[in-house]
Amino acid sequence: MVKSVVMFSSGISSWAAAKRYAGEHGAKGMVLVFADTLIEDADNYRFLYEAAENIGGRLEILREGRPPWEVMKDKQIIGNSRIDPCSDILKRRPLHRWQKENCGPETPIILGICFDEEQRYSRIKDRSPEWNYLAPLCEKPWISKRDTLAWARREGLTPPRMYEMGFPHANCGGFCIKGGHASFALLLRHFPDRFMHHEREEEKMREIVGNHSILKDRRNGQSNPLTLRALRERIESNQEIDEFDLGGCGGIGAMTQEAES
Repeated sequence: MVKSVVMFSSGISSWAAAKRYAGEHGAKGMVLVFADTLIEDADNYRFLYEAAENIGGRLEILREGRPPWEVMKDKQIIGNSRIDPCSDILKRRPLHRWQKENCGPETPIILGICFDEEQRYSRIKDRSPEWNYLAPLCEKPWISKRDTLAWARREGLTPPRMYEMGFPHANCGGFCIKGGHASFALLLRHFPDRFMHHEREEEKMREIVGNHSILKDRRNGQSNPLTLRALRERIESNQEIDEFDLGGCGGIGAMTQEAES
């Protein structure tokens, strides 16, 4: 019997939210639901299983079957900060479908949203009042991401390595169509082969959809497509990029959007 559900991302915040809830209510009947994009970093998969064992809940893995670029090819679109077909099809829809099939309106559904993003939690509750969404990390005592990382280590867990590399989140192997210039600069620095794969895939898609790209060049008060190749060439030639533009995907936490239904 499903008593509680955690939307489990393989990142540190969803672990901490599940751990806090289980500490108060127990892990019996808890299901940790993970939507696999097939491009997570290998260390995330390692953490996924170790974190589930640490919490004590049952791990449920959902796989739609396509990686992000295959989804974008099928949809004939390059995702960006405004359009996220990969998160929609690979995460939100499978999770929402599982939720409707296995949960009742009273079932606690745990989200790994932190207190400094409480506005996201409020939007989710407002959009879907029929579901019992909870965000334990939005409750006092508030803890930062640094605190959650330290907490995991005290539990004997090693958090996903991407946090130590400076990534704002540890999802999708550092690739995110809602990521900014700084996120992709981190991807190029730490995983150059991975970056080149996404660069090639974007170039292939541009042959189909035209002059579109994941990123935007907003210099001189204008907004123009900025390809991953162009970003890489700027970085390699020591040109200035927006080092504060991390961006990021709401992923599971955005799962009440219209596109899921």
